[in-house]
Amino acid sequence: MNSSKDRSIAVTQLILAALAWSLGGLLIKSIDWAPLAVAGARGLLAGTFLILITRPLHFTFTRPQVLGALGYALCTVTFCTATKLTTAANAILLQYTAPVWIALLGSWLLKEKATRKDWVTILFVLAGMLLFFKDGLQGDHLLGDTLAALSGLFFAGMTIALRRQKDGSPVESIILGNYLAFLIGLPWIVHSSNLSSKGWISLLLLGVVQLGLSYGLYAKAIRHVTALEAVIIPVIEPILNPIWVLIAVGEKPSLLSILGGVVVLTAVTVRAISTTKINSIPVSLET
Repeated sequence: MNSSKDRSIAVTQLILAALAWSLGGLLIKSIDWAPLAVAGARGLLAGTFLILITRPLHFTFTRPQVLGALGYALCTVTFCTATKLTTAANAILLQYTAPVWIALLGSWLLKEKATRKDWVTILFVLAGMLLFFKDGLQGDHLLGDTLAALSGLFFAGMTIALRRQKDGSPVESIILGNYLAFLIGLPWIVHSSNLSSKGWISLLLLGVVQLGLSYGLYAKAIRHVTALEAVIIPVIEPILNPIWVLIAVGEKPSLLSILGGVVVLTAVTVRAISTTKINSIPVSLET
């Protein structure tokens, strides 16, 4: 059983993680490397950063820990590649099909059944995101869109695996997943050209802040919220992306985008407030 205070802290951690994640689109596109090279290099930086700040570490290589690492690596690699091959709008929208997968699979794998309130929140979030990204959606990036959709599935699988470690330490899965992403991207890193100073700064921010810090917070938070809450609350991430674009290049969102953002933020805020008021959540079965 988790205290209301633990859940409130967890919600704050999820929001901060989403804030860090939201830097991804802008930073990834600013690095003149192949997608897998970027994914691998930021994985190496993120994994090393988490090792340096986390004590103690327990690498048990249980099934949930290994599956969590695999899901994480595939999620980050496919999303990074999708961001290069399709629009940022398509990539984000398709990745955030993850709540639907968790709502469908959570009852079976975690004994955390999605409630009517959960489904209503998901519907409002998806509707708001469709409005928000309507102007940026394009239909001629089949490979990138497919990878983005797969990223959403892997995100859901990773979250379920991390949630199964709620009585342990999920951060080890994140560390292993980052190094696995590095190994996947290593052949592309070796053949990449040297980066400019701006490129190295972007890569450092991607590894340390956008992945390392964010997933360190995520691993802590997921011990005190359901798997579904862990992907619904951070859905503010794509709404933050245009803010960075506005600051960087002065591109203003449309009225339809603003309306969609309001819908998403309202749905997530209501869900987050209701989350902090619950004193306990269903207990999952451990393997």
